[in-house]
Amino acid sequence: MSRFVGTLQQTWDLETIFSGGSASTALRDHLDALERDIAAYQAKLQELQAPSTVEETKALDNLIEDLQAVDSRLSEAGSFIGCLTAQDQHDKKALQLDARVTSLNAAYNNVMTLFWNLLRLTSDEVWEAWMQREEIAPISFLLREKREQAREKLAPELENLVSDLAVDGYHGWGQHYDTIVAKVGVPFEEEGGEVQMLSVGQAANKLDHPDRNVRERVFPKWEEAWTKAEDYCADTLNRLAGFRLKLYEKRGWDDILKEPLDMNRMSKATLDAMWQVIVENKPKFVAYLERKAKLLGVEKLSWTDVDAPLGQASGKISYEQAAEDIVEQFGKFSPKLAEFATMAFNKRWIEAEDRPGKRPGGFCTSLPLSKQTRIFMTYGGNVSNVYTLAHELGHAYHQYVMEELPRFSQDYAMNVAETASTFAEMILADAFVKHAEDDQQKIVLLADKVQNSIAFFMNIHARFLFETRFYEKRRQGYLDAAELCELMEEAQREAFQGALGSYHPHFWASKLHFYITDVPFYNFPYTFGYMFSTGIYAQALREGQGFAAKYDALLQDTGRMTVEELAAKHLGVDLTKPDFWRDAMAVCVADVDAFLELTK
Repeated sequence: MSRFVGTLQQTWDLETIFSGGSASTALRDHLDALERDIAAYQAKLQELQAPSTVEETKALDNLIEDLQAVDSRLSEAGSFIGCLTAQDQHDKKALQLDARVTSLNAAYNNVMTLFWNLLRLTSDEVWEAWMQREEIAPISFLLREKREQAREKLAPELENLVSDLAVDGYHGWGQHYDTIVAKVGVPFEEEGGEVQMLSVGQAANKLDHPDRNVRERVFPKWEEAWTKAEDYCADTLNRLAGFRLKLYEKRGWDDILKEPLDMNRMSKATLDAMWQVIVENKPKFVAYLERKAKLLGVEKLSWTDVDAPLGQASGKISYEQAAEDIVEQFGKFSPKLAEFATMAFNKRWIEAEDRPGKRPGGFCTSLPLSKQTRIFMTYGGNVSNVYTLAHELGHAYHQYVMEELPRFSQDYAMNVAETASTFAEMILADAFVKHAEDDQQKIVLLADKVQNSIAFFMNIHARFLFETRFYEKRRQGYLDAAELCELMEEAQREAFQGALGSYHPHFWASKLHFYITDVPFYNFPYTFGYMFSTGIYAQALREGQGFAAKYDALLQDTGRMTVEELAAKHLGVDLTKPDFWRDAMAVCVADVDAFLELTK
């Protein structure tokens, strides 16, 4: 008996958030009210002095509540508008609204800069007493973090100036990249001879096509399309990096990784320990790539072969079947997780329809006022799509278990944001392998699992190497498209240890992640999340039933601890040492070993 109500819709319901889409009057009223309230709080904070006694800190309690509410309201609007721009890249009204939310975010950041400065100026004695108070203790982690960060930045008026100028400068360049992508078309000749102009998202799906002939035909067109756009992309990427580097210089920050590490609440020692274990084990994954090349009948894999499936694990999987499989397997780990996924499908929180005009990729976004989430992807019916769906539902569940916490305790970083998503994906992938009908199906499914390791250990490592080196070179001046292509290919060769016969020199142009302004180095946190969740998964396998409650508790703490504190409290491990990472790696290597054994 189906768990779902009627036929599952593949388009999401946004009407329950703000009715009317980009023409919504309710949304405009919401934004107008936000604009007024943010301005009022800015005026109020400009008059406030840092508390000089514990008694005076009580006057800030209501203000803290108000600021948390504004944060939720702003996030609600931003997430909704993000959904509008993703579902239709040609919705010009939505793009205008997106620009307005960017301005509101800048104004809110200015307000928060003033507030964080009040914390910075509070004496240590008053501060410690304040943080111990019952009303404040639940959000004290974020307040302490912001106080320390305020001490490392420019004076508030300068930080506010930076934020204001960034709207049409820094963030404007990021939005300009979206405009470039919307204009990129990839011509592709179908079997009947008809040439279709594919969107970036549609072409990206062709690059993962099971037929190597399709992949090899679309890839030159893909590279050609990005070559035409390369100067625009190079200009955009250089401006974004130049802005960051100049701001870091003014703040006195020499290390280009300082901001991304701080944002991810992790130490350089943890990052180094993780990459160390990955590099140690790369020969095993090179052996996998070499075996895959033999199975495909080629001397070396091309770039498009890396993610290609080794045949079909099954026929096309319907959206309804994917939903049934996900809920069933989630339920074996946690009934609560399964119930949540069922609700998300039934309430149409998921946009999965395959149609032109959509943004490429997938995401999950939270709507804190509505206490809902929305998931975006393009579902094509292959196993990879099912995993993506499970992955995004993991993100949504993460937010779900935190929704009753104060807003300032829900602010978890990108690296731990990938924990629940990757964990959810692993549940499904392991189940598919376990229930494979025969060795051939098991080979295909194991390859799908190992592909994740290849992506996080090699592809994302290449992105990390590229971005690190790009920023160092950008200190000396502008890099043109040819130099960026050379840098990109060099990083790919190193990360894949020369295992491929061809690479993707314009990857720097085609990958949105390099152009996201909110998060610098949008790469290593993914690998951390994958390895961290794999280590958690290893513990879950050892401990069996009952781990689900520990898992939920860990997720709830992700917004109020460093990753080192989180791992120590809930897993009893030290992330700055290689032991935990080797334990996680053993799970990944076991999949490679099983694959090599079955295909020898």
